[in-house]
Amino acid sequence: MATPEIQAKLEPLRAAVKECGDLVRQLKLDNAPQNEVDKAVFELKARKKKLEDTELELAPKDAKFERSKLEDLLKRRFFYDQSFAIYGGVAGLYDYGPMGCALKSNMIQLWRKHFILEENMLEVECSALTPENVLKASGHVDRFIDWMVKDVKTGECFRADHFIKNHAEALLKNAKTSADVKNELNDILARLDGYSNKEMDDVIRKFNLKSPITGNDVTEAVSFNLMFPTQIGPTGDFRAYLRPETAQGIFINFKRLLEFNQGKLPFAAAQIGAGFRNEISPRQGLIRVREFTMCEIEHFVDPQDKAHQKFSKVADLELTLFSACNQMDGKGTVRMRIGDAVAQGIVDNETLGYYMARCHLYMILVGVDPNRLRFRQHMSNEMAHYAKDCWDAEVLTSYGWIECVGNADRACYDLDQHYKMTNVKLVAEKTLSQPKIVQVTEAVPNKALIGKLFKSDGKQIMARLQELNKEEVEVLEKALKEKGTFDMAINDKIFELKPELLEIKRYEKTVHVDEIVPSVIEPSYGIGRILYAVLEHSFRQREGDEQRTFLELKPNVAPIKCSILPISVDEKLAQIVDAVREELVSHELSLKVDDSSGSIGRRYARTDEIGIPFGITVDFESVKNIDVTLRYAATMQQVRMKVTDVGKTVEALVKGTITWDEVTEKFPIFQAKSEAN
Repeated sequence: MATPEIQAKLEPLRAAVKECGDLVRQLKLDNAPQNEVDKAVFELKARKKKLEDTELELAPKDAKFERSKLEDLLKRRFFYDQSFAIYGGVAGLYDYGPMGCALKSNMIQLWRKHFILEENMLEVECSALTPENVLKASGHVDRFIDWMVKDVKTGECFRADHFIKNHAEALLKNAKTSADVKNELNDILARLDGYSNKEMDDVIRKFNLKSPITGNDVTEAVSFNLMFPTQIGPTGDFRAYLRPETAQGIFINFKRLLEFNQGKLPFAAAQIGAGFRNEISPRQGLIRVREFTMCEIEHFVDPQDKAHQKFSKVADLELTLFSACNQMDGKGTVRMRIGDAVAQGIVDNETLGYYMARCHLYMILVGVDPNRLRFRQHMSNEMAHYAKDCWDAEVLTSYGWIECVGNADRACYDLDQHYKMTNVKLVAEKTLSQPKIVQVTEAVPNKALIGKLFKSDGKQIMARLQELNKEEVEVLEKALKEKGTFDMAINDKIFELKPELLEIKRYEKTVHVDEIVPSVIEPSYGIGRILYAVLEHSFRQREGDEQRTFLELKPNVAPIKCSILPISVDEKLAQIVDAVREELVSHELSLKVDDSSGSIGRRYARTDEIGIPFGITVDFESVKNIDVTLRYAATMQQVRMKVTDVGKTVEALVKGTITWDEVTEKFPIFQAKSEAN
């Protein structure tokens, strides 16, 4: 991207982004009306996208990569395929075959080791069925929606903003579209993310937009909740959803986890499991699906102290950062030590920075190309209102930059929301350096009278009274004085309280601990997206033979670690094959024996194609010397070694404790015949 010609094309686009970014900053400083700020932000996003699209268009392309060839390989060798294919398939649902299942499992096991074991996290497994009131508290019921339009005749559904965007882009490319209309369309695209359903309906009617499939009219935009609704029990009254994320289960269990951790902060909990999002029009293979595997961490920390005790171990690690400021200024990414990024306030705190560094290491570990990995900071208009900072790990694929991991500081939003819904305090205690005297105002229940009057509901009324904070007690006291009654809401029930049922007490108390609501640092991994990125980044073609494609997967994630290929079908060779198999199994290494007909070269090509990194050839020399050749698929080099050395050598290569270069120094190189046949 450094050639003068490319820079000359990008410079005016970068200047346009900076101009709009400066305008947004100034409007916020001037406390301008929100609609003016929104309009400028939408324009900024449009200019940013145009700059990034142009950068991708001008970037050098890998002439050897063809997505169609990779997709053919993955389908033919059943890494994954569309679910229920013999019934016509269901968009956004995929089944993993033997190779894809093993690859995914290996990536998850590495994630568990890299995070849960090495960071001493508390692992939980929570139900995927989630009651509606839980997701009401978290905000998913009200805010987890998209707008949708339907073909009036066929019922085909389209996400409304994508429907408008695709039509607008087609009109912009049409030479017959007038300059005035193009300006109006560009303005619409700049604002589209913030459009209401009525504004989208107005655009559809004004430009008479039709279904791209049938040419039919479409309905008005209607809201569509992206969660899968269901019910618990036979009556249908207990409404629930399939969880859209695994995080809420951890928040709900915070008190139990804190207790398990002996009441101490900080600590981290993790969960691996399925999430479900009812996408309107899923596309791009594994990139956008309706059921997916998530690996999520919730790191609970004192809001006033977000230092991390292990941060010094990663402080010198360089990451590719795309900060919000650089995005607004039309600048590109920068390579920076994570320690410097935290020290300069680019990354909000050490704990967030630590998880970004650990994320970088994991992505490289499983096979993501470090030159196609960046951390992009959310701009203020992108972040949830409660978030302090957020950095997405994005990977460059043939689909463009794809978000694979979110690293967010969620502050204390979730724990606060669940407290408000349940009246159960989700807090930790912090020991004070010096005790302090506090003024206490509390509502003391008349237990006998409440029990007699409210029977079985008395216990929860008394519990709720004891949980009231000072402000809530004062509201209660005022109502009792002015009205003589107070209506207390508990779990959708209203209880009328009168003055004789409680007493308001005020006194001083010496406290040695403070109650704090922890902040939460959340790294959230989409395993399917990472898996697809690894497959793209591992796809290769043999030099001089573009028809011979293969996957150069990292040995630690490869579904099958080793192939065993006898040179011919012979009883004497079979004994050596059995000995090699036993040796590999004793080291817990997956293997595949290929004793089919065909040349050794063709059989190696078949095993290379599915990403088997190491191959063992058993020939007639093996019978004499009890030795075999070990081949590394990436280089096609072979070495000769005793059968007793095979297991420990391959295991060390898989674990990364030795390199192939070290193996070639230790064992003699074997000059194999050409593999072309």
